[in-house]
Amino acid sequence: MDLKSYLKEQCERIDAALNRYLPRETELPHSVHKAMRYSIFAGGKRVRPILMLAACQAAGGDTERAIPAACAMEMIHTYSLIHDDLPAMDDDDFRRGNPTNHKVFGEAVAILAGDALLTEAFKLISDPRFAVGCDAASRLAVIHEIATCAGSYGMVGGQVVDMESEGKPDIDLPTVQYIHTHKTGALIKASVVAGALLGGADQKSQAGITRYGEAAGLAFQIADDILDIEGTTEEIGKDAGSDQARGKATYPAVIGLDAAREEARAMMDEAMRALEIFGAEADPLREIARYIVYRKN
Repeated sequence: MDLKSYLKEQCERIDAALNRYLPRETELPHSVHKAMRYSIFAGGKRVRPILMLAACQAAGGDTERAIPAACAMEMIHTYSLIHDDLPAMDDDDFRRGNPTNHKVFGEAVAILAGDALLTEAFKLISDPRFAVGCDAASRLAVIHEIATCAGSYGMVGGQVVDMESEGKPDIDLPTVQYIHTHKTGALIKASVVAGALLGGADQKSQAGITRYGEAAGLAFQIADDILDIEGTTEEIGKDAGSDQARGKATYPAVIGLDAAREEARAMMDEAMRALEIFGAEADPLREIARYIVYRKN
């Protein structure tokens, strides 16, 4: 399949839906709505929502049914980036090649824009207007999965351990694995699990897609670790080398760059094996797993 065309088409679908669902800048309060839209439309790759649509397709479902939840996932991801960039956390000046939200709107509005995106996401997922073709039990399972993976047992927990580990010279591999599988991997896993649920996956398919999400999520963050070392600021859209400068707990820091590359490829292979029960309907998931490991940004 032509992955570049596929990603472009899905990005356009998601962006059009996000534009419909998000409050307009002309609606009060203007500042927070402008800040929400600023970060949402700052040029993200839409990996998580696209994974949700691809998982829905692999399960044999109508991907249109998954669009609202896919947009909600992008809102949650974007909120996490806005907060992650704040001076109290990673204190970054650039995100996706643009000034970070707090640099443009100030810290208070940036915090509130993140809060609003998180809340808007669950408002969107639970909206009865988008329940057509999906039973109540599946919708509840989707909400539960996303909430679990976004909270202290998932992304937030990974962020906390990431901050607490910064600058410590004795961080071990299990700690780095915890950070990566929670801070980054949790939302990637939630994306494919939610997509499979919305696509009506049976138990066997659900298990395969879940394992795919776990492996792909870890591969994604290891690849990010490598890009921080090998990529340029222009390529990755944020300050290159920032992880090393801050003493972040990363795979290259703990096991070395070559071993990190091997582990990323091993996770890609594991993600591929998890999809062996599927046919061509899972090809987008397979191609995205390769893209995750070999991307340049």
